[in-house]
Amino acid sequence: MAMLTDYIRAAMRRAQYEKLKDGTFYGDIPGLRGVYANGDLLESCREELQSALEDWIIFGLRNGATIPVMDGIDLNVASVP
Repeated sequence: MAMLTDYIRAAMRRAQYEKLKDGTFYGDIPGLRGVYANGDLLESCREELQSALEDWIIFGLRNGATIPVMDGIDLNVASVP
C-alpha cells in the first residue's frame, strides 16, 4: 500500500493549478490524461484532483491500462507467460 501512496504523492507534486475567470480553480496532472478537477477554492480543487487521481488509478489497473511510471514508481503488474 505504501507504493500506491508514494505514487499518489509523486503525481500530486506534478499537479498544476489555474485560477479561472469566474474565481474557481482548475487543476490537472500533466502526463495523466483525464485527471483533472475544479473547485471553488484551491484546497477543494486539490482534494478533488487527488480523488480523481485515485479513481483513475483504480480504473486503469482493473482494466489493464498502462499506468505511467512516476518518479520510478511502477504500479503496473507484469503479466506471467
